[in-house]
Amino acid sequence: MQQNRSHVTERQGLYELDAGSDVLDSPRYNHDIAPTKVHERTWNKWHITALWIGMSVCVPTYTLGGVLTAYFGLTVGEALLAILLANVIVLIPLTLNAFAGTKYGIPFPVLLRSSFGVIGSNIPCLIRALVACGWFGIQTMFGGLAIHLFLGSVFEGWKSLGGTGEVIGFMMFWTLNLWVVLRGAESIKWLETLSAPLLVAVGLGLLVWAMPNVSLTELLAQPPKRPEGASVTGYFLAGLTAMVGFWATLSLNIPDFSRYAKSQKDQILGQIFGLPLTMFLFASLGVVMTAASAKLVGVTVSDPVSLIGHIQSPVWVAFAMALIIIATLSTNTAANIVSPTNDFQNLAPKLINRTKAVMLTGLVGLALMGHELLKKLGLIVSNVSLETVYSNWLLGYSSLLGPIAGIMVVDYFLIKKQQLDLAGLYRDDVYPAWNWNGFIAFGVPVVLTLLSLGSDAFSWFYSYGWFTGSALGGLMYYGLCAMRTSPSVVKSPV
Repeated sequence: MQQNRSHVTERQGLYELDAGSDVLDSPRYNHDIAPTKVHERTWNKWHITALWIGMSVCVPTYTLGGVLTAYFGLTVGEALLAILLANVIVLIPLTLNAFAGTKYGIPFPVLLRSSFGVIGSNIPCLIRALVACGWFGIQTMFGGLAIHLFLGSVFEGWKSLGGTGEVIGFMMFWTLNLWVVLRGAESIKWLETLSAPLLVAVGLGLLVWAMPNVSLTELLAQPPKRPEGASVTGYFLAGLTAMVGFWATLSLNIPDFSRYAKSQKDQILGQIFGLPLTMFLFASLGVVMTAASAKLVGVTVSDPVSLIGHIQSPVWVAFAMALIIIATLSTNTAANIVSPTNDFQNLAPKLINRTKAVMLTGLVGLALMGHELLKKLGLIVSNVSLETVYSNWLLGYSSLLGPIAGIMVVDYFLIKKQQLDLAGLYRDDVYPAWNWNGFIAFGVPVVLTLLSLGSDAFSWFYSYGWFTGSALGGLMYYGLCAMRTSPSVVKSPV
């Protein structure tokens, strides 16, 4: 006989929900976004380290150094320092927002119900989901190109397909991504654990290939592309903000993964081991490879897929492309599909299960890349480049997501004191439908960011959007909550 009321038990700091009919029959609950059981939390620090290596070693990371030197006017040394420092900084919201996922086994959209309301959580969820779908499309474009080049190295006739071959490769890679995620979290853990050592090996191999053809002294001595005599501070901070923005998305939805961690120690150490150094080293590799490309293949090439495509040996091209396909797959599945899958389910858990949410994610990503795919098929002509869209996003979306990160941290650690009503997060009678404190604290920094775009005096508010947004959002949320007559702290029933 099914019990009426849910019960929460605690095992060595990890909370588990024994769901009763009050939760099972709730419109806010389904099996896929339910809290993980303690025995399902099997990821240790090395699994989480592998997760971050798998997500960090990707084509966009490879091009970060070039983005900072070309678009932000930094020297190579300044660019690499900005990348390292940004990833140390972003560890703070990553590890803090992971705490609730590890303790309660809940995904990102369910945690947001505490700070934005049970229904209101859908607004920041959809903002996060749309960005992830865009990145899913961009990464799938890179993966599809790798499949196209792989098939072209194996079958001579494939090369003649040109852009049509790239579109076919896109659809093949698109299908492969969705298949991995549909198989569940253990499938993703297996993929990341397998790919991490392979990705480290291919990075070292590329470095050995490039080093004889580049002078590090000359590379570091290249003058910056900014006005002569201009202060480095403004350019560096703008670049730093953009690099923080690179993982601004994961700093929000890290509970989607930390809900599978064995302990807080595992999630903390795994992220420290896996993120900053991997990002720095692979971005450094991209700078070195781009500088060496002129001697290696006769033309300067800024992305590894195109660079390897210039190699004359079909065997080496096929081998390298296979590894790039694995690298892009490991990044895309974890970083860009898991979150929107959970976010879309949060809209209507009883109507949208994981399978439907994964397919919805895939279709939105496909639609967002429709323009680029039509260009490759020769059906439209356009000068809009994927690289321009990618670089402009870094600042733009980090400005929107910063306040959400600040609100989440303040809500969990300062307002709720790390105590949530686990069953109440899946019902309508504990947390409000809309938490207007969260929306005010989110809306004010966003409005100020948009207004700053038209003001030279306040342009810094946009340029440093993630920092200004997260700080102001967190402070406003704390102030609004403190103005209540009684603090909103809910104890977990044990």
